[in-house]
Amino acid sequence: MRGNWNYPNPIRFGTGRITELGEVCKDLGLEKPLIVTDSDLEKLFPVEAARTSLQGAGLAYELFTEVKANPSEKSVAGGVEAYQAGQCDGVIALGGGSPLDAGKAVALMVGQERPLFDFVDEGDNWKRVRAEAVVPIVAVPTTAGTGSEVGRASLITNSKTERKRIIFHPKMLPSMVIADPELTVGMPQKLTAATGMDALAHNIEAFCSPTFHPMAEGIALEGIRYIAHSIEEAHKNGGDLEARSRMLAASIMGSAAFQKGLGAVHSLSHAIGGKYDLHHGMLNAVLLPYVLEFNKKSLGPKWDRLSQALGSDPLRWVLNLRVRLKIPHTLMELGAPEQVLELAEAATADPSAATNPEPLNDETHRTLLENAFSGHLRANQIA
Repeated sequence: MRGNWNYPNPIRFGTGRITELGEVCKDLGLEKPLIVTDSDLEKLFPVEAARTSLQGAGLAYELFTEVKANPSEKSVAGGVEAYQAGQCDGVIALGGGSPLDAGKAVALMVGQERPLFDFVDEGDNWKRVRAEAVVPIVAVPTTAGTGSEVGRASLITNSKTERKRIIFHPKMLPSMVIADPELTVGMPQKLTAATGMDALAHNIEAFCSPTFHPMAEGIALEGIRYIAHSIEEAHKNGGDLEARSRMLAASIMGSAAFQKGLGAVHSLSHAIGGKYDLHHGMLNAVLLPYVLEFNKKSLGPKWDRLSQALGSDPLRWVLNLRVRLKIPHTLMELGAPEQVLELAEAATADPSAATNPEPLNDETHRTLLENAFSGHLRANQIA
């Protein structure tokens, strides 16, 4: 699987494409980019390969590795400081969803005078951005989950309010994506499962959203099929580049599709992750079947189309898949405290709640939290 795509932004997809990173940076006029990544990746193949490509192209670079899971404004501020100290001229966001989101936010903020959360995706806040000061971004995903490489926003936790906020501007869409499945081979099984379930949740929620967007709906349904045929093989045999390629493509498809909207899986996971710093993909994996059960009555023919794509009842399929991927069954098993039940109001305030198939409010969010915390669904109970 190899090709150059131009939707929604330019993408160089295929094994070995990381060798083109230096060429891409030169084409964008960069002479000294800042690589934004995390400390776990610093000494692993993806960063090594990126450095080799940049050096081969005769480019200097700086490296910023202080991105935490669920990045906050502190990670972004640290990246901006590293960018300015190194006199850089662009950003390479390299890693999973956290480095990609942080890197895009750094590229936004290096030339702004307002604070980060002035650009929260509400109303016309994006017009506050000095657009000419946003620097070029090259996105290099190393996981197959968030699809942030094809998004115009970053999810950043406000450390004071403990809420995840969406920072948005059209120029945050990366100028180029290097999507090399070989960079995902080193993911451990647990991370493969969590990120793969994140991609599945994106595709399913985008498909189920009642918003009219037939292009996004078609992409989401095909992304679901890709995952259904590849996630277990990628989990079982991490070196299977065909399975890794399909999962990386499905991750991109899910992110491109969720401009159609998301739903309760994400309104809940954003609220929980902002408060308790739990892995976003794993939260989505735990929450997904409870939300599917809740939404089923509103989906009508879409439920049948999901069944055809998965080859089984969607709820039963997801529950059985989670068992095989060793995903925790409840929020309690994931490590969330009982106080998680107090986050219904924060979930209702999240933008993802507005495009859930079944209307949401504080009461329905609390019921979903209670179900997901204690657990009442089992695969053998689904008719």
